Amino acid sequence: MNLPNKLTVLRMILVPFFVLAILWPFPHHYLAALVLFGAASYTDHLDGMLARKNNQITDFGKFMDPLADKILVISALVCFVSLGLCDVWLVLLIIAREFMVTSIRLVAAGKGSVIAANNWGKVKTVSQIVAICVILLLQYIGELGGLGLVHFVSEDMAVLFWCIGEVFLAIATLFAVLSGLIYLKQNWDIVKNAK
Repeated sequence: MNLPNKLTVLRMILVPFFVLAILWPFPHHYLAALVLFGAASYTDHLDGMLARKNNQITDFGKFMDPLADKILVISALVCFVSLGLCDVWLVLLIIAREFMVTSIRLVAAGKGSVIAANNWGKVKTVSQIVAICVILLLQYIGELGGLGLVHFVSEDMAVLFWCIGEVFLAIATLFAVLSGLIYLKQNWDIVKNAK
């Protein structure tokens, strides 16, 4: 297994630690979750860059890299729903898009073809990573206020932070739906000829 593929696997290994950090309310847990999520997200950039630079692009990487992204992002979003940090309908739209794209990829793989992520999928992933990082950062600022370490955070700020997070997540959801529709259009022959 080459280094880019090991980084993809590492991203999946980090997911349970990230989930534990976000859901277990120890002091500064949002910061720990943000650091773990940031590190896992950076492996997405790093594995692709190394694979292209060293000519180590593999079918495993083409299939598992987007899957690892989905596992990381969906884990974060499900945790956000559990904690009341976002609206469930945004998360459901994102998950539905991911199921559709993964289904098309599986049908293509069954026919011996591997479909790599397109640029719209990459924009979608970046927008989701940014939204999740913003929500985690805002929650950490709120946590600091709750610990008495910053004095500018009030209950009104908590509502503002939630609204800001919703805007970022709504933008990410828009890109998810748009990229899903583009993906469906580009691969319509696979869907149409599926048996």
